[in-house]
Amino acid sequence: MGMLCAVSFTRYGRLYYLDPGEFSPQVGDRVLVPTDDGPEVAECVWAAQWVSEDTDGFPRVAGLADEHDLRRDELLRKRKAEAKVAAKKLIKAHDLPMKVVAVDHVIEQGGAGGNRTTIYFTAPHRVDFRSLVRDLGATLHCRVELRQLSARDSARVQGGIGSCGRDLCCATFLTDFEPVTIRMAKDQDLPLNPLRISGACGRLMCCLKYEHPLYQKFQSSAPAVGSRITTPEGDGRVVGHSVPKDAVVVRLDADGSRCSCSRASVCGPRQAHDEQYN
Repeated sequence: MGMLCAVSFTRYGRLYYLDPGEFSPQVGDRVLVPTDDGPEVAECVWAAQWVSEDTDGFPRVAGLADEHDLRRDELLRKRKAEAKVAAKKLIKAHDLPMKVVAVDHVIEQGGAGGNRTTIYFTAPHRVDFRSLVRDLGATLHCRVELRQLSARDSARVQGGIGSCGRDLCCATFLTDFEPVTIRMAKDQDLPLNPLRISGACGRLMCCLKYEHPLYQKFQSSAPAVGSRITTPEGDGRVVGHSVPKDAVVVRLDADGSRCSCSRASVCGPRQAHDEQYN
């Protein structure tokens, strides 16, 4: 048991959970977050509070940002904006099939000349950008690195709104991309229309993975479609499944009507002449 707070480097961006230590950041406060490139400024979006989980493995807040830290953060944002504009102009001048997704700038401790700018981009194939890097270095007067992102990583960096109306999972809370297959959509009886089951990145939606174990568990114990069973309403044949309701849809033998019965209330499957089912 310990205390945690949540911070974000960009508005509506991914949340990072930190141990506040001896500090008590409130919502809206600027705090220093330890990173590989030194402390960076982030905004507290969830005030420090007690949680039941063990907090030993979480990084600790490096302190509250002062005026010097805020000026440094503003300088970083300005350098990133300048680098993004310069990169777009030079990419167009070199006629390269690249799209700038994000820019990161690091001010190295120890003086000028050690600064580094990393430009993230997407492209339909591998791109020879050696001449572009030289021109960017001469324009920005710092060391420049270019990194190509996949479609999923690009969506994570840029963010956006999914078909559900909420912020993209990859841009908010997902830390790793788990494999998603078309079989998951089939098991959930979803239409195999790419426009319906694809996310903003053009790949299969990550949320197909969330409920798939529930569908697998249901199908392993529920009577199969076409099997004959006994229900509280009478005998009938299974014509469908309703996994969210944990029920099966049965067509009754008595009058041909359909009813929805919970999986626990049915008995079967019974042995019958299934070949007569149309």
